[in-house]
Parts: sequence; C-alpha cells; structure tokens
Amino acid sequence: MKQLLALLFFLIGWNLQASESFHLIRKNVGASVYYQGKEPVVKTAIKLLIQDSKSVCLHPFTHTETVIDHSIVVGVLGQDQEFQKLLLKYKIDCSVIQGQWEAFQIQSVTANGEVYLFVIGSDPRGVAYGVLELSRLIGVSPWVWWADVSPIQKSEVALPVHYKNIQSPSVQYRGIFLNDEDWGLLPWSSKTFETNLPLVGKTKGTVGHKTYARIFELLLRLRANTIWPAMHETTVPFYFVEGNKEMAAQYGIVVGASHCEPLMRNSATEWDIAGVGDYNYVTNREGMLSYWTERLQELNGSENIYTIGLRGKHDGMMQGVKTLEEHKSVLSQVLKDQRELLRKYVNPNPNKIPQTFIPYKEVLDVYDDGLEVPDDVTLVWCDDNYGYIRRLSNEKERLRAGGSGVYYHVSYWGRPHDYLWLASTSPALLHTEMKRAYEHDATKLWILNVGDIKPAEYLTEFFLDMAWDIHLSKEQSVFKHLEQWSAREFGKPHAEEITAIMKEYYRLANFRKPEHTGWSRVEETGYPRNLMPIMDSEYNPAFHDELQNRLRDYSAIEEQVKRLSVAMPENKKIAFFQLVEYPVRGASLINKKWLYAQLRKMEESVQAYDEIERITEEYSHLENGKWNRIMSSHPRDLPVFAKPEFSKTAEHPQAKYKGFVAAQNAGQAVNIKNGGVEGLGHSFAAVPLAQYDSLIFVFDAPADGAGWIKIAAIPNHDVDGQGMKIAVTVDGQTLSTADYRVEGRSETWKQQVLRGQSLITFPFNFQHKGKTTVSVKALTPHIIIDQIMVGNGEMNFYEFPTNKINYGTSSI
Repeated sequence: MKQLLALLFFLIGWNLQASESFHLIRKNVGASVYYQGKEPVVKTAIKLLIQDSKSVCLHPFTHTETVIDHSIVVGVLGQDQEFQKLLLKYKIDCSVIQGQWEAFQIQSVTANGEVYLFVIGSDPRGVAYGVLELSRLIGVSPWVWWADVSPIQKSEVALPVHYKNIQSPSVQYRGIFLNDEDWGLLPWSSKTFETNLPLVGKTKGTVGHKTYARIFELLLRLRANTIWPAMHETTVPFYFVEGNKEMAAQYGIVVGASHCEPLMRNSATEWDIAGVGDYNYVTNREGMLSYWTERLQELNGSENIYTIGLRGKHDGMMQGVKTLEEHKSVLSQVLKDQRELLRKYVNPNPNKIPQTFIPYKEVLDVYDDGLEVPDDVTLVWCDDNYGYIRRLSNEKERLRAGGSGVYYHVSYWGRPHDYLWLASTSPALLHTEMKRAYEHDATKLWILNVGDIKPAEYLTEFFLDMAWDIHLSKEQSVFKHLEQWSAREFGKPHAEEITAIMKEYYRLANFRKPEHTGWSRVEETGYPRNLMPIMDSEYNPAFHDELQNRLRDYSAIEEQVKRLSVAMPENKKIAFFQLVEYPVRGASLINKKWLYAQLRKMEESVQAYDEIERITEEYSHLENGKWNRIMSSHPRDLPVFAKPEFSKTAEHPQAKYKGFVAAQNAGQAVNIKNGGVEGLGHSFAAVPLAQYDSLIFVFDAPADGAGWIKIAAIPNHDVDGQGMKIAVTVDGQTLSTADYRVEGRSETWKQQVLRGQSLITFPFNFQHKGKTTVSVKALTPHIIIDQIMVGNGEMNFYEFPTNKINYGTSSI
C-alpha cells in the first residue's frame, strides 16, 4: 500500500511539473498567440512567427481572440488596458523593463491548472524582438531566408518550468549600411528578385520595397532597428521608390543615411534630378536649403535619424572651400541652417530629433580644428575603412547629451585596395575595436557597412549581437560565439569542425585579405583606370617555404570544406555552401591563382581561376536561381580578379635571405600573464598592453654586430590623442622609443592595413653572442603587440618566421 501511495504521489508531482511547462509546440501543434494591439511592427513579428512555425511543426501557431490555456499573450507595457489587467491578474512584475528602450520580458505563468506565456515589451520594437525570440526557440535561424538555413522539424518544444527571459540592448540604434551594391545586391534585386521597376536619371537598377521587406525582416530577426539604404549613383534612391518608406514603418526600421547624405537626401543621384544649380553651399545656399526642405516635408511622421553636415555629392570633399578655415566656417553655417529646417519641419525641439554628425575622412580634420557641433547631436566615429577605429570620444565629449556611435566596415571600395568580394575581417578584430568603442561610451548608434549583405552574414550577426549584448552572454571567447552559431545553423555534430575551418580562414586573411593577394592597388595615378597592375607577392619561395606553406594551409581547409560539404545533411548543403564553402574556397583559390602564378605554375594558376568562376556560377543556380547575380567573382573588374596573363606578370627576385633572424609571437614573452586575444594579428593571439606594461623576450644571438629589432603591432589608431608609443630595452638598457601612429591615408598607413600589422624597426648593434633580453613597453594606452623579430640583413620575406627560432646564414 505504501509503495502504491508513493507511486501515486510521484505521478501527481510529475503531472504538476509537466503542467507548469509551457509548450511552444505540443504533439506537432503550435501554440496560439493573443495580441489585441495595433502596432505594425508587433503584427509583423507575429506574422513571421506563425510563418516560421509552418516549417517546424505540422500544425502552425495560430491567432486567438481570447486568452486560453497555452496562449502566448503579447503586449506593450502601458498601451492596452486589457493587457495591463492581465499583468495585474497574474502578478507579473515588469519593473526591470519598465521605461527601458526596446526591452522585452518573456515569462511563463501557471494559474488554475493552465499555463500562459507572456511576451511583454517596453515599447513596440521590444515586443517584436520578444516574439521573434520565440522563433529562435523553436529552431528557426535569422538567416532562414537570406542563407536558406532550413529548420529541423519538431513535434515538441517545451520551455523550462517558470521560464523567464529578460533582454535589452547595449546600443540604442543598431543597423547596417548597404553599400557598393553595383555588383551584387543591385543586379540581383533588379534583375532576379524584383524586376521591371522604373528607373530614374542615369540609374541602372532599383532596390524596391519587396527587397527591402526581406532586408527589414532580417534586421528585425537580428534585433536591429536601423538602415542606411543603398545609395550609389547606379541605384534609384530609396525615397524615390514607391513603398520603401511604408515598408520600413511596417517592420519598425528607422531610416538613417550615410556621411554624404544630409537630411535624408541621397545627393549622389538625387541632386541631378531634384536639385537646381551647383551642389555648392557657398554659391547656391538657397537652392540646397530648398532641396533639403522638400525631403523633410515628405518624411512627416516617419521615424528617421537625420545626418547633418555636408560633404561632396558622393564620397568627396565639400565644394566651394579651399582652406581648413573656410571649410569650418561654411560647415558651421550649414549646421545652423539644417537645425533650423529640422526645427521647422520635424520638431520644434531639436533635442527630440535623432541626429548624427559623422566626421568621416576630411571632416574629422575640420572637427578637430574646432568645429562646434550642437550638444544633442550624436557624434559617429569612423574606422579607417579597414576595421581600425580612428577616433573615439574624449572625457569632454563623453558628457555630450547626444552621445556617440561608430560607423564600421567589413566591406570597402577604395584605396589602397577594395575588399568587396569576401568578408574576411577577423571577428577578434571587430570585437576588440567595438568593445573599446563601447568602453568609450559609444552606445548611441552602431552601423556596419555590410556591402551586399552576402557573404558577410556571420560578421553582420556578430556585430549586431555585440550591439544587442556587449558581453555576448558572457561567452568565454569570440570563437565560442562562432561555434554556437555554427551549431545553430548546421547542428552540434559539425559545429567544432566548422569553427576550426573558419578560424583558419580568418587567420590566413589576417596576413593578407583574399582581395589583396595581387599586391596591387587602386587609386594610384599613372596607371590605366588608376589601377596598379598585379605584382608578385612578398612571399619568398626561397625563405623556408613560406609561400608553399601558405598554399598548403589554404589547400588543407579547402579540402576539409569539400569533405564536410559531402557529409552535410541534404537540407543543410545549400546554407553550408553560402555561409562556409564559397568564402573559404574562394579565399583559397584566389591565393592559389596568384601564388602559383608567382611560381610560374601556369596550369595550376589558371585552374584556380576557372574554379572561382565555376563555384560563382554554382552560387547563381542555388535554389533554382534564387541568388542569381547576387555574387560577382570580379567586383569592379579589378586586376586581382582577372585571369592570369603570365607574359605581363612582373618579375620579383626570389633570393635567399643572407642574414640572421629570429622571431617570436607576443604570446611567447617570458612574463606573459593573461595570454593574447585569440584571433587577433598574424600570431592569432596578439597581446594588449596596459599603459606602462611590458613584454619580455629572450633570444639567442648567434653573432655580434649591426642588426635590427622589428616590432609588429596591430595597426589600431590613437583614439585618445596620446599617440601610439612604445619603448624597447635590450639587456636592461633603453634602446629607443617610437610613436607609430599614422596620419590620414599615408603610404605607411596603406602598407599597414594591407599587411594587418604596423612594423616598427629599431636599429641595434648586438654586443655579444648568446642570450639577449628584449623588453617592449607600452608608453600609451591601446598598444597591442603581435610579434617581435631580431636579425640583420635586408628583410626579403613576408611573414615573421616564428616557427623557426634562432637560425643563422648556414640554414638559410
């Protein structure tokens, strides 16, 4: 009898616990969703959730007009009386999210044997993010459409008992810039996805509301809220396209504009159509004010972030000024006039209008010369187009009411060389720079230049995940995020291997991006189209097989990807090709093309070129041509993408190195404490130094006499105005100090961003053979040491030979 009672109590307890678990899906049936509000973005999110559930369970989620058992109850705090009554009835404490920006709270509640799941938002977008969190919980990737990531079908999805999930963003405005769309997004949108839309002026294609609906859906799924639309001269401007503005409102997306699009005007195209006279504020002030007024009147009631200031019609300097003082004077008047327009047509109180001032390129010099920007305007700091932030707010600027933000690139067109094809910026660099920005209170707006979105899918999500949660849910490392992402997209059994492949992909690109393997440059005078021809690389085949080693490393991950592609489940193959296989194989093949050409292996070089063309054609046929024209193997038709012409390949001496050299990674310092940053630099573990901290290295010098010490540092910038200063000490005696900061787009800067390292050389006379101790000390903040090398002779190789320690001329 006692055993029977015990069993009965166990079953009752089990059933009680089971009844408290909320099932998003039970016995192949999705839950019902209750929402009585009228917010468009919330309705859009619910529609997406129901649509997503159709690919997961047999009977999808449904709408319900009443709150019933196993209802998902959705609402915005303070908007709906009935919803507020339900919160009181079930004693749900929302104080954590009350008054917050875009926060959500998901909480299960059990009462009278029934269980409900509340999705509560502090505002409409917060609710939408909460609703789409449920989509993630049933296994739908944000890339379900943009990368064809198929979800796994499930008959049961239950949340833990007393489930509670509260989230809010680290950065207020989070979004992307669609840029350099001429070879991907634009031809795909206008010729494949959304054809026959009207053109204006000299444009060649349109990114229409159907395309933007898919882009806005992606942003909503990624918990972003801001777009800088595509704006090249080839593209019909965003506000010229019927339905674009309305689609942004439907998805709750705030529309902003880049550094050369003041007051929501894309002047690269719009001025020639809607403007009158010259785009010159000095000579045509009234014409430009009228032009801006027209747009502000059109946008009445829209949600926008207004860029103020003035550059050229596109990515160039303001017209009509010659000196820095003239530039500052005119720009000051521009800001005053634009603020008056905003006060007149948007809101009488400018403090309530989101505004940005973007000191990009030459405008930073004007700002640093004393240009006064209204206190409520957000300063948006920029990287140098290659992932290294040039400037951040000082102590005084951090007190500004408008705060600050960052405009960052993982795709770029311009000097010293574009990188529009593959997205190979290391997540570790992105994380290092954006974390520093956050620590400098740049929390108002983060914008990522993503090019055509594809193939920058992972980096886009990583950036936006940081903007949502700067701590990345306290993950142990950057690459833990990548592993979790890989598990979500391709399943846990493959996650570790995919992560290892992608880490190697990023490591190899740290030495030289795939687009930079031709050792050529753009915007160089004296050449046809200002494009420098292909040169042999600085990799020396006669120096310890460094060229051959690079070929072997790329071949290894390429073969690994090909094997893994075969092993992928059938419903994951297309996503794997887009997210992993194409970028990895593309990077490998373009390296093979030019490195084999340097070795004069013509057949292998041409085969690599042909294979790039073949896999790009394969991309265009994915999903019955869904992605036709989205991927170009030759953006801007630069020399690096051309078929090799061996008769025109420049000769490059391949002499043996005749000196002594020894090198170490920063992580090999004898006093290392916390190790380096995984994924950063050539060493893939560069070491940040606090001000006045040192790294100590020990070498065995085989001889005395004249030589040098080379320090390789990450080429990040002097964001605080203190310089980038280091001191080198040898055997206790200070050798020298150096400040390796760079100005503008100098030749040194060009070499640094192409190499991914700052090289600082200290001449030194070795005093004796044997043990030599070298110390590198940071004299200013933000110093990150990557590698160190000592030696003599002229360096005629590319990589620091850290795997070949202490060898002399006899082994060279």
